[in-house]
Parts: sequence; C-alpha cells; structure tokens
Amino acid sequence: MAVSAGQRRELAELILAASRRSGLGPGSRLPTERQLAADLGTTRSSIRHALAVLQADGYISREVGRGTFLRDPRLAPDGRAGRLDGDGPLAAPDGDGPPPRSAGFAPADVMTIRRLIEPSAMQLVVAWANETDFAEIDRCLAGGERADGYEEFESWDLALHRSIMAASHSPLLARLYAVVDEARHGQFWGDLKRRSASRERQQVYQADHREIVAALRARDAERASETMLAHLNRVSSHLFGPAH
Repeated sequence: MAVSAGQRRELAELILAASRRSGLGPGSRLPTERQLAADLGTTRSSIRHALAVLQADGYISREVGRGTFLRDPRLAPDGRAGRLDGDGPLAAPDGDGPPPRSAGFAPADVMTIRRLIEPSAMQLVVAWANETDFAEIDRCLAGGERADGYEEFESWDLALHRSIMAASHSPLLARLYAVVDEARHGQFWGDLKRRSASRERQQVYQADHREIVAALRARDAERASETMLAHLNRVSSHLFGPAH
C-alpha cells in the first residue's frame, strides 16, 4: 500500500520525537531502519520513506557504510528555524501566527498560484542568493538525482523548490510560499501527483531542475524565470492536461 505524504510526515515526526526521548542530538547516529520499524511498529519501507522526508528537510544525513546521523536543525537563509509540521523551513517561527490550513486546496489552484509566484521570484533569487543558499539548493538537487522512486523524488522536489524560494531572502514571500508548500502535502495533491508519476517524467522534471539551478547560478534572471515557468507548465500539463 502506498504511503501518503501525510503519513510519511507523521512518521518522520515520530522518529525525531523518539530520538529526542533517547537523548540523541546533532551528530548522533540513528538506529537502523530495521530497529526503527520494530520500535515504531511499522514497516521498513515506511521508515525508508519517512527518512527520505527527514533527509530532504535537512534533519538527517545518510552516509553510505556509516549510517544515518542527525543534523543541526536547518535554518532558512534569513535565520529562521525550519519546522517539520508541514510548513518546512519557510514557516513562521512558533508563536508567529497559526500554521497555514491549506491541505484541502484544489491542486489546480495550487498550480495556478505557483505559476504566478515562482517564476517572478527568480529575479529576487538571482539578486540575493549566496553560496550558503546554493549549497542547500545543490544538496536538494543531488537528492533528486539519487531518488529511488516517486515517494523519495517527491520529497526532494518539495525541498528543492523550498530552497530556491528561501534564497530570495524575502520574509513575506517565504510566508506566502509556505502556504503553497503546505498545500503540496495535502492528500488531494499527493493522490493526483502519484497517478501522473512515471520514471520518464521524473527524469524530465529533474532535467528541468538542473536547468533552473544552472540559470540561477549564472545569475540569469530571465532564463531562470522562463525555465521555471516552462517546468511548472509541464507539471500542470501532466497533472491536468493542456487546458489548465
């Protein structure tokens, strides 16, 4: 049975909570997938999906031959700590207003707003992104390259777009995009995206991502905006058909 985005995120939160109860901190190695599955009463496949979420959100690093390690809580470029409650690193800090209630937004509406916001934001990213921003963008891009299947790729896809928008260094834009980001964790979005997913489309999306990042690194705002819009139009076409 497929694991929904909400279930992956809930399990990811449980893993972090269990780690805190065990006194583990940044740099500590997490138990194996097998042990986590036994401790939390779930399957290794579910644990693997949840770890992919944690890795994409910057809470853990996975080192071949060594294991999985907790990282320092990731900070957005403007210094605000990220949260795992679905808002990601662009959420407002705790106590600064309620979290967005956007999981039920229609996917077509989400894509319409994304096409309005994200291409236009490329000018800010080109103007303000620094090497720390690009290091995080590159980490997410590389995660997408390594992704094994839809669930893991979707986690890295979310993380990459978040990291690009965070590189705008605009707190207001970050707050606005947090609502969009939260909507992409909703069941409607997840079900529709999963039905449209294929290995071939994943490869096409990743090629789009590489072009977007290359344009940003070249400080070419026009090309970055055009490439981002073309990417979002492609995703929308795959989700809904060319009429949307």
